[in-house]
Amino acid sequence: MKREILEILRERKDFVSGEELCRKFGVSRTAVWKAVRSLTEEGYQIEAVRSKGYRLIESADVLSEESVRRELTARWTGRVLEVYDEIGSTNDRVRELGEAGAPEGTLVAANHQTAGKGRRGRVWQTPAGTALAFSLLLRPQIPPERVSMLTLAAAVAVRRGIEKASGLACRIKWPNDIVHDGKKICGILTELSAEMEQVRFCIVGIGINVTVQSFPPELSDKAASILTETGRAVSRSVLLGDILTAFEEIYADVVRTQDLSSLIPEYEQNMAGIGEPVVIEDPQHRRQAECQGISPLGAMRVKNPDGTEENIISGEVSVRGLYRYI
Repeated sequence: MKREILEILRERKDFVSGEELCRKFGVSRTAVWKAVRSLTEEGYQIEAVRSKGYRLIESADVLSEESVRRELTARWTGRVLEVYDEIGSTNDRVRELGEAGAPEGTLVAANHQTAGKGRRGRVWQTPAGTALAFSLLLRPQIPPERVSMLTLAAAVAVRRGIEKASGLACRIKWPNDIVHDGKKICGILTELSAEMEQVRFCIVGIGINVTVQSFPPELSDKAASILTETGRAVSRSVLLGDILTAFEEIYADVVRTQDLSSLIPEYEQNMAGIGEPVVIEDPQHRRQAECQGISPLGAMRVKNPDGTEENIISGEVSVRGLYRYI
């Protein structure tokens, strides 16, 4: 009943009387009041006036199963959907579901993560209600050593989704971040479960700063949000729907071709640092090279000072720019 009341309030510009709602749903005024109170606790701003009834003042950016399903236009991602107000890690929950046999496309999203994951064991934390955090279960028919390609594929989908939902033209920092003006807006973490030479499933976890307004001093010149970069907020449910629609198209092509060949032009066109110097750090030494783009399998192509070229594999080394975050 609560969701039906919300839809009625959305459709009507004026007040809806409590009596009308009671008649429609065959419940008491107390039941209606409790449903409205529950909606306000979720973040919806509803005005209640004696003898007039209820009116939706503002449709808040509430991330719920109902709001996500309303914006999903993708074919198979999100058919199985869980949305949490708070959760430790969406990646951990999807891993549980994957182990239990959940189908490809299972989606877990959260309004707030208390133990979000980043690369190299880092923690991804944002204030509640200001980020879009979600994880997607995939069962791709590709060799385990090629699963890292999905991180780059997801980055292209996220970049497309952000631009469609907000107009913000971001860039991709190889292999797993979305940046704007040198500041990180989104991180992507792909995890794998495999047996021998076969992928059981993999998890693509994505965290996007949507309406974060400020960052700790140590991150103020390294992190940003869609809000800080555009001056306006976007619906997280709309953003999620746009990303998943883009991802389905990209993912199908990657699995079919078994590489990123068709995605390279778009990726390199939006790649941060291409044609510029990067610092390559590995356990043995630190050296400088020039970023040339990506290979069909997702490695970074670099040119060394002596003119030789090589492919840098994500996970084996750390690649950093010479200035700021990139």
